[in-house]
Amino acid sequence: MITEIGIVAGDIWHFLDQHGEATLTELTKGIDKSRDNVLMSLGWLAREGHVLLRLAGDEYRISLRKDA
Repeated sequence: MITEIGIVAGDIWHFLDQHGEATLTELTKGIDKSRDNVLMSLGWLAREGHVLLRLAGDEYRISLRKDA
């Protein structure tokens, strides 16, 4: 499972690098992974300081840190 989380984290990073900020829904659809895997991988990326998450209305928006 740890390997899959790492792979999905890489997919998220590449998606955000190409598309900029995205909602959780856009990200899940864009990389075609389960919401659970995306959430676990986002947690990893957030803990490592690679992404920023902000609540906009009722949806989270995710972006890469510019200084990471």
